Amino acid sequence: MIKFNYPDGSHCYRALHTAHAVFRNDDGKLIARAEKADRTGMYEFEITGFELLSTGIVYD
Repeated sequence: MIKFNYPDGSHCYRALHTAHAVFRNDDGKLIARAEKADRTGMYEFEITGFELLSTGIVYD
């Protein structure tokens, strides 16, 4: 799993295989690219950071 942290302080969890890229755009913002839930393509969103979560560990 991967945990994406959003600029507003919230976060979301995604399966690692749906995350395709993390990069900085021309404005220097950190951007994540992930597969849409319906598998019809990709979308990009701004993040402040991310964590790769290990199996069997409880994160709170």
